[in-house]
Amino acid sequence: MSGWRFAWGVARRELDWRFRGLRILVACLFLGVAALAAIGGLAAAVGDELAARGATILGGDVEFSVSQRRASADERALFAAAGHVSETIRMQANAVTPSGGAPIQLKAVDDAYPLYGQVRLADGRRATRPPADAAWIAPALASRLGLRRGATIGFGSATVRVDGVIADEPDRLGEGFTLGPVVLVSIATLERTNLVQPGSLYDTRYRVRLPASTSPDAIAARVMRAFPAGGWETKTRDRASPGASRFIDRMGEFLTLVGLAALAIAGIGVGGGVSSFLSARRGGIATLKTLGATGGDIARIYVAEIGVATVIGVAAGLAAGAAAIPLLAEALGRVLPVEVGLAIAPWPFARAALYGALIAVAFAAPPIAAASATPTAGLLRGALAPLRAAPWRARLVALAAGGAAVALAIGTSAQPALAAGFLGALAATLLLLAALGRAVRVAARRLPAPRRPLPRLALAALHRPGARTEALVVALGLGLTLFVLLTAIRTSIDAAIATTVPARAPALFVLDVPRDRAAEFRRIVARVAPGAAVTTVPLLRGTITAYGRTRVADLKQLPEGAWALRGERGLTYADTLPAGSTITAGRWWPRRYAGPPLVSVDERLAKALDLTIGDPLTISVLGVERSARIASFRRIQWDTLGFNFVLVFSPGTLADVPHNLAATIDAPSGRTSAINAALLAPFPSSTAIEVRGVLSLVRDLIGQVALAIAAAAGVAVAAGIAVLVGAIAAAREARTYDAVVLRMLGATRAQLIAAQLIEYALLGAVVAGVALLIGLSGAWYVVTRMFDFPWAPDPLAVAVTLVAGLGATVLIGVAGAWPIMRVRPARALRTI
Repeated sequence: MSGWRFAWGVARRELDWRFRGLRILVACLFLGVAALAAIGGLAAAVGDELAARGATILGGDVEFSVSQRRASADERALFAAAGHVSETIRMQANAVTPSGGAPIQLKAVDDAYPLYGQVRLADGRRATRPPADAAWIAPALASRLGLRRGATIGFGSATVRVDGVIADEPDRLGEGFTLGPVVLVSIATLERTNLVQPGSLYDTRYRVRLPASTSPDAIAARVMRAFPAGGWETKTRDRASPGASRFIDRMGEFLTLVGLAALAIAGIGVGGGVSSFLSARRGGIATLKTLGATGGDIARIYVAEIGVATVIGVAAGLAAGAAAIPLLAEALGRVLPVEVGLAIAPWPFARAALYGALIAVAFAAPPIAAASATPTAGLLRGALAPLRAAPWRARLVALAAGGAAVALAIGTSAQPALAAGFLGALAATLLLLAALGRAVRVAARRLPAPRRPLPRLALAALHRPGARTEALVVALGLGLTLFVLLTAIRTSIDAAIATTVPARAPALFVLDVPRDRAAEFRRIVARVAPGAAVTTVPLLRGTITAYGRTRVADLKQLPEGAWALRGERGLTYADTLPAGSTITAGRWWPRRYAGPPLVSVDERLAKALDLTIGDPLTISVLGVERSARIASFRRIQWDTLGFNFVLVFSPGTLADVPHNLAATIDAPSGRTSAINAALLAPFPSSTAIEVRGVLSLVRDLIGQVALAIAAAAGVAVAAGIAVLVGAIAAAREARTYDAVVLRMLGATRAQLIAAQLIEYALLGAVVAGVALLIGLSGAWYVVTRMFDFPWAPDPLAVAVTLVAGLGATVLIGVAGAWPIMRVRPARALRTI
């Protein structure tokens, strides 16, 4: 009797619900698949939520926004011809009460607001727009200033009453990041405040609700063709929150790669676990072959058993991934833009299951084929005769499965180059560790034997027949590398935010300081905080519409790294090189320059756009295009949190455009409240923002992102531990034989444990240096290239983490020896 029916009959009798011998395989697949399912499912759920609520999030089917002006009559007519229009105006302002003030995001809406959804207030009311001379305020502002319904609050030259606290603002996500709580008022109320003046910083948004048959993209294209120099930024309901979508996509991409790395690491554990499982069944395999079973029968039996274990591990991983989605969404509540409950997206879960199956095939096929091809006599010799090498057909199967997993990862990635580079770096790390393990084995064989018995036993264990030195080095190296990587990333980012940035950042930002009152502004600050340093710069908003011979509107996709082309940017002009900038190419214009318009460009933007000195660059300011020639490229120190502009123009380029000043105030933190209070009355239209609050928000957001990265990397660490356990289990038979022989020769259990402790300590000492090098290199790339922070890891924290990780992995290795110590020599000798 042969074939799959026979194989399944034998496999079913040998399997039990505890999956003895296959637990490592199940655990490894569970970890990897759960990580991929949770990450992919969360990203897909957020994406689906954004797409389903696109019109509500955006506030319309299509949106047109511009800074420092409102739409002209012709522009407004074109919007109205497309559908029902709603206008909103946003700006930074101060909320003033008798007890104090606070910076806010003032949002004025017209009678048509909102086109989709309703505003829900904390008292249960549902409404569309605030009543005249009234305001709806965010809960954070109500808590900070102690405001309730009926209280009065001032904005600029107007005083209004609080009509309610906002519980839900339908288009809140589409509004983007704000420096302060939101306050909703009518446009008529905004006009009474006198905050909108020529040169004031504000942005106007026109949302259009279209007929069902009208394409938002077609309307957006029509407006851009009609007003190419208008400086309009467009969004459609399909891309209601592009910033949030980009963040989710990039974060999901990165975490998916980390999860894939965890699954690849787990694959090594799968291979070790399968090898250990088959080694423990040598006797049964030999018996079946003696009774007439062929190598193909043996292969089918264990393919069936391991297949069942694979299905169980993958299914459990998918279930755990689905259950983890709402938990991850809650943990990342301030980072994720929408609420996500239990959601199962078919493709991410199918992809995670496919990854698990491919990894199982890639790492299980060679040991199954090796056990099937080993003759009966070789199997009966036990640990003294290793299994044959896997036939070439099995290696081809493993290579094809691994290649398919890599192709799936790269083919489904939004950034194939990044995915390929990440997987290449992972493969290089694994190969380096495997080569190191091989080198350790060769070196241990060639080194002179120590005189003392325990070190001699430890050294011999590294190169004896059946030693799993390569697998142990890979497992130890992966675990220690991940420990170093995470510690270096965390301490560098913490140092950048907690020390480097605050030490160099100003205490206050102030927006909309009138140009003709700059001297008065400085006098007030000097009176309240003597010695405070005040820096003022002109501040405008504009859009890059063309560079070189390229019109931005003609680009189907923005070049990688050209983030400055997305919407409006802060613009300024200067006579001298701004602080925190260094010229890297070209020259700065001379003082009192009065020649043709020139501009200095951030060097990274120049590289992304392939710009050269002398190229033209065109911007749209207040609906009018202005061009300048590129005079220089600058390296900008963004971490100063001072005035850092991607584009700095020569003085004559923008001086005639209506604008105000922005100011930074470098003063002791204890004086910021006094400065703010002193500026409220004489400068009601100016807004002061405390840098400390912004940094606190940034710390929270980055902390939650770091939590997500640490959680994903934690799965990889757990997979590395599983690899270590698998390597120990795979070598158990050979170690049992050695322990039994040594105990019969008089060795004690304590001596055998001590010998293994020395063995793992030797391996750890060798691996630690390589793990330190690889971990710090990877952390440096993440910190400096992905987060753009200075490289400042804490050496003590890295060292302590490395030693602690080394101690933990050594203890895990030694703990694996305890079951061997309990084996009775007589029983072991009958089975070896």
